[in-house]
Amino acid sequence: MPAPDDAARPRALVVSRRGRFWVGEPLFDRGPQVGLARGRVKLQPGRIALCRIDQRGGQPIVDLGRADNARDVVGALIADRGLRPTFRDRHEQEARSAIARLQRDPGPRRDLTAEPTFTVDPAGARDFDDAVSARPDGDGHRVWVHIADVAAHVKPESGLDREALARANSTYAPGTVSPMLPASLSSDACSLNPGVERLAVTAELELAPSGEPRSTAFYRSRIRSDARLDYDSLDRIFAGTERAPEPVADAIASARRATAAIGGGSRGTGLEVTSAEPEFTFTPDGEVEAAQALVQTEAHTLIEKLMVLTNEQVARLLERKRVPTLYRVHEQPDPARVMVLIEQLASLGVPTPALAKSAGPSEAGEAAIEASRLVAAEAERRGHGGSSLSSLVLRALKPARYSEVNLGHAGLGSGAYCHFTSPIRRYPDLVAHRGLLAVVEDGEERPSIHEVAGTALHCSDRERESMRIERDGDDICAAFLLQRELFERGSAAVFEGEVSGVIPAGAFILFGGEHADIYEGFFPARRMPGERFEINEVESALIGTRSGRRVGIGDRVEVRVDAVEPARGRVDLAAADEGGRERRRRSAGRAPRSASAGRRRRR
Repeated sequence: MPAPDDAARPRALVVSRRGRFWVGEPLFDRGPQVGLARGRVKLQPGRIALCRIDQRGGQPIVDLGRADNARDVVGALIADRGLRPTFRDRHEQEARSAIARLQRDPGPRRDLTAEPTFTVDPAGARDFDDAVSARPDGDGHRVWVHIADVAAHVKPESGLDREALARANSTYAPGTVSPMLPASLSSDACSLNPGVERLAVTAELELAPSGEPRSTAFYRSRIRSDARLDYDSLDRIFAGTERAPEPVADAIASARRATAAIGGGSRGTGLEVTSAEPEFTFTPDGEVEAAQALVQTEAHTLIEKLMVLTNEQVARLLERKRVPTLYRVHEQPDPARVMVLIEQLASLGVPTPALAKSAGPSEAGEAAIEASRLVAAEAERRGHGGSSLSSLVLRALKPARYSEVNLGHAGLGSGAYCHFTSPIRRYPDLVAHRGLLAVVEDGEERPSIHEVAGTALHCSDRERESMRIERDGDDICAAFLLQRELFERGSAAVFEGEVSGVIPAGAFILFGGEHADIYEGFFPARRMPGERFEINEVESALIGTRSGRRVGIGDRVEVRVDAVEPARGRVDLAAADEGGRERRRRSAGRAPRSASAGRRRRR
């Protein structure tokens, strides 16, 4: 499916007045001002207008809010990139008709409503794709993974299906979402909400004491979630500081024992990387109030292991039955790129694995996995650098994507993998559901190989664009929060951080303060004190040309904030003591050096 014409897409402009004329300045990209025509949208200075731009200028079509409000700016980012948080009336009506049809006749299904069942999601989640039931089974475990039956509601080639394919996935930016499906499905009829019966596709897994699957059965079902847990509450249950809800206490304990048993097995072992995604909270009027860095906990691991195992079982069955589907593939890395990774880590004093010059992609993949473990161990020893050093490992790998051909998933160490467990928010999961249901019952038509091949390319492209939007939204909210923190602490505040990346022009610094290590800014090499710095041969550090002093990835540094552009998510940094030097220059009658240009995060 072709992407929208980028040049013809409406743009978000900040409105201002120049004498008798109204003009708009691009909010997210640098560019010339555009003359604005008056129309049905009332123009006000400081507001964001979504405008169609042609040779005559800008034609405002909707007011998107204030340019100094974080939630409004993130919403404008969604609109500027061509996404919509709402659906056309015909799609809403089609969704309501599908709900009514299935309420009248849900078709033959296995009744699992008496089985104690729970969901685990982020605290702010509004759509629940998956639920879990578990109990002991002889010397092993029996686990049911229930996934929302989106395929029953969204039929191939329907208008709703075409719209879901065009969107390809839900895009979650801080404080807002552009969903793949209308809210009547994503947050209601297809969401496995607690206390109500829902239609599901269930994977029933019989696990050996080792965690290996002895057998797997798939079927359509009716379930009822007894408890809605978030990751924090489940971790408190595991820690013994909170009691599990009585209906699901035994199921939670059984699921915990089952996932503790699931190890490498036939799936192999995958990458060990450190990352912490930011989560922002907002005031009622849309200002960023706080943030925390979300880290992987036992609760996350429990759900992740069960979902990965289920995805593998579906992929293996579809491959065995030769049913066309979308595999989630992660190809083995280029050996030359992994050799560069090893040189980079060695230059930073990190232990490295051995890799022969004649090594092929498989050996390079094994070396990358071993490097990820050595990085994790070294970061733990140092007490810092885990996220930054892990990013070096990830940059050495090929990106994961969708493909109609099974190429394996090197990052997970899996021979066959697909996405199946989130059909509310990912179209590839819906494709996998249709293929699976075509195998286990007669109600669905298996996808064609030509349809799947085109869908793989489109969904991979849309996923990459959604990731860029979500990261840009994080940058915007972090910059707004940083601006607020500087107002409270003073512009001369010093922050401790670590180097997250380097380029010849300078270093990217991940730093924190009052709220979490969720800020990132650019520290120009020309403003590093004492001497001139140049990037080393393997691009892992900036080296002082006189002293040999190193500013390398994972190193700790102290900086202060020189400039913030919240709407663009840009932060410029300077040396921690440069503020004092500038004050001394000003007192001596010398003008300070100008701030650097904005930066873009390297991902």
